[in-house]
Amino acid sequence: MYTPPFTVSAKTINLISEISAQLERYAIRMEQADEIRLRKVNRMKTIHGTLAIEGNTLNEEQVTALLEGKHVIAPVKEVQEVRNAIKAYDSFMSFNPYDYKDLLKAHGMMALGLVDNPGYFRHEPVGVLGNEGISHIAPPAERVPVLIDDLFEWLGKSEDHILIKSSVFHYEFEFIHPFADGNGRMGRFWQSRLLAEWNPVFAHLPIENMIWKNQAAYYKAIEDSTEKTDSGIFVDFMLEAILDALKARKVTVKVTQKVTVNQQKILDAIKENPNITQNELAEKVGIARKNIISNMKKLQENGLLTRIGADKNGWWQVME
Repeated sequence: MYTPPFTVSAKTINLISEISAQLERYAIRMEQADEIRLRKVNRMKTIHGTLAIEGNTLNEEQVTALLEGKHVIAPVKEVQEVRNAIKAYDSFMSFNPYDYKDLLKAHGMMALGLVDNPGYFRHEPVGVLGNEGISHIAPPAERVPVLIDDLFEWLGKSEDHILIKSSVFHYEFEFIHPFADGNGRMGRFWQSRLLAEWNPVFAHLPIENMIWKNQAAYYKAIEDSTEKTDSGIFVDFMLEAILDALKARKVTVKVTQKVTVNQQKILDAIKENPNITQNELAEKVGIARKNIISNMKKLQENGLLTRIGADKNGWWQVME
């Protein structure tokens, strides 16, 4: 059986220990009253992050609008990328992460309308661009089915910790580059799916967003692992990204929020008209505009009100 080359360092072990501790706190966070809102925000950040890495220019507000089924004025290809990702992530838990046929199904969703043969391995040679031109020539196309089959066999039989195993898989997948396009987003998608099989928290943790924020280091970890024929470098990078994503989700235990009379009037008015302005709210509630702004800020801080979209073209949403 093929075994990918990787080194498990003391740093790796320490990171796994830290992640395990953070997972318990994050699980508590996901059980709080605003869990549904948090999951929606995380899904948006996941999709925005993984596509931004690939050059998609849609911002978080536009991705949010598409998630809500709204129309967005943007390049057709980029809108299609987001819609495809939404469909794939909506089906996230239906894929068997240890079956490469499901990987093909997921790629079929993610790459629909973007490549000639979505859901099929590439039939042409491909090179991967780095900072100074082509940094990696992927294996010949005719080798791809065998290499993927070997990788999934190792994945199913390996007794390594899933945090290590999923990261090694991610690196090996990018090295093989099995598809004509969409390899990066599929590698990230599949690692998250593997981790979610181990702990459901990973179905709602925006690791992709953290990778996007550290994009240069992400590519460097891949390049360094390839140069040294040891994906342990990439493993440590991914574990740090996972740990950072867990720490970024603030763990605070909320009590049931009490609202003032004026705050309740603001919420009621917004329910009636999500596009209401602050001046209109001031007139309707009967208080100064500066007090409207102050109360709305408190409502946002308490997770009871959120702004969707930009200041000019967006709207308010009451979180219930």
